[in-house]
Order: sequence, then structure tokens, then C-alpha cells
Amino acid sequence: MTPTDELDPRPIDAQAASWFSRNRNQPSRQDRKAFARWMQTPEHTRAYRQFEQLWDDLAALKQANRPVPLPVRRAPRWRPALATAAALLCAILAGNLGAGSEAFSQRISASQALQVLQLPDGSQLHVNAQTRLRLDFSAEQRLIQLEHGQLYIEVAPDKERPLFVDAGSGRVRVVGTGFDVRRGDRELVVTVAHGQVAFDTPGERQPPLLLGARQGATYDLARGTLTRRELGEQQVADWREGHVSFRNRELASLIDELGLYRQQPVVLADPTLGRYKVSGNLDVHDPDALLNALPALLPVKTTLLADGRLRIERR
Repeated sequence: MTPTDELDPRPIDAQAASWFSRNRNQPSRQDRKAFARWMQTPEHTRAYRQFEQLWDDLAALKQANRPVPLPVRRAPRWRPALATAAALLCAILAGNLGAGSEAFSQRISASQALQVLQLPDGSQLHVNAQTRLRLDFSAEQRLIQLEHGQLYIEVAPDKERPLFVDAGSGRVRVVGTGFDVRRGDRELVVTVAHGQVAFDTPGERQPPLLLGARQGATYDLARGTLTRRELGEQQVADWREGHVSFRNRELASLIDELGLYRQQPVVLADPTLGRYKVSGNLDVHDPDALLNALPALLPVKTTLLADGRLRIERR
């Protein structure tokens, strides 16, 4: 579906994001006419103006952060590609001022259990297994430093005190929205439940990718590629309910996420095996059930190593 379709089933936020991207890339005369018709609807105009403001805020955020870069926290589990990954997101949703501006600091390290935290500002934070993060709230800003793993957060709106998620050298800026961030060894994944997000990878020298509700993007750290997708009926952060559904997903990406649910990693004997596509459902409480089923889905075999790692080989 393109922005020129008269009947676009996507949420208005997603349509606005698509139009904004197209208008920055020399739209055709036909596209300009279609855009003018689309803007005749007041809800469309409002959503598009919000994206224009989002873009301006993102540019201002980059400029404001340049003199004083955030400290990069190191942990033994990090890998070189992850340490150099760069992603900048900016999420904005209009809302009233929130409460709870007192200072607050806490380190969270989840093992196998999922955690749900009610933050002092009214935000609700869901923390996945094998996740390490730190909360630092002050009177000026709310900062979450995601060192590894996955979180979903429903952000209480507070225009005077934005919330930032720092994922290495990349950041998420939030006024009020709901979105998911997973930081793995191979990829950085963002999915949006509601609100608006700009996903920027400065190292790739390309403009930010604008995402609306029920949209997502994956930054592959090894390939340096950023891929956008429509989520359709897929639920954002379905891991909160104990399962992860996927369709036509690369095996390498699936293994990256599996690392959150196994004590020992899954390794590929041949990196090209990671290109296989697989569909199914992952029980986050029993990840090995999916791994044991892989030989029935793909021409591979699995071997459990003495140290607990599981190796996937070509059959």
C-alpha cells in the first residue's frame, strides 16, 4: 500500500509518516495532488503537522546532545558490533503534563523472570528476561540506559521532562507513547504500538526513518542495513504474554532474540544458515521446544554442546 491509494487501511500516524518521507524525496506531480487531497481531512493535517514538529525536535535534540555525549557503559556480555551500533529514535505524542518529578535512580537486572514496574512518573515499564538497564530520573529529564535486552514502556506524557532511552550511542526521546526496543548482539529492533517514532542510524548517513503506530524497523548491526515493516495483526511486545509469534523470519534474527530466554547462546556452525526463513511460535518459558522442532522445519540439525550451548548445523 502506498500513500497514493485512496483507501489506505493503515493508521493515520503511519500514513502521515509515509507521506512525510515521500515529500522529502522529490514527489511526482501525481503524488503532490494525492497529498493535497489527503490533507483535506483535518485528522490527516493534524497528524502530518505532528510529524513536522517531530522532525524539528529530532534535529534540535541532535544539536543539544553534541557537546556532552552520554557515557557509554560497558558490560562483559557486549560484543564489538553492538558497542559500535548507533540508533537514534525520537517519539512524540501530544499529552498533558505528568506528575512525579522527584529524582529517582535504580539499576535493574532481570534474569529469567519478566518484570513489570510502575515508575514514579506514572509510566509502566515491562522488562524482559536477560535484560540490564538503569533508571535515572531528575527534575529535567527521565533517562533509561538499556545495556542489553528488551523493554516495552507506556510513557506517561510530560512535555517539560522528556524520557530518553539510551541504547549505546543511540537514543529514544519520548513525551508520551508506547513502544518496544530490543537490543541484541546482531540487531536493534524497534516496534511502535501507538504514537510516532523517528529511527535514526547516524553511522549510515541517511535521514531518520519515520514510524507510526503498528510499524517497526530492524537495524542489522553486521550488514549496516535498516529495514522497515508493517506489523499488521502482529502484537507489539507479545513476549509480555509469554510467547513470540513470527512469520518468514530469518533464523539469525530469531537466534538473536532467543538469547533472552536461554542461559547459554545458540550458535550457527555456518553463518549462511542464518538466511533460512522460519515461521512459528516461541514459548519464552521453553525456548528449546522451538529449537528441537527446527529440524522438522529446516534442513538443519541441532547439537547440544557440553557447555550448554546449542549448535545448529547443516543437515
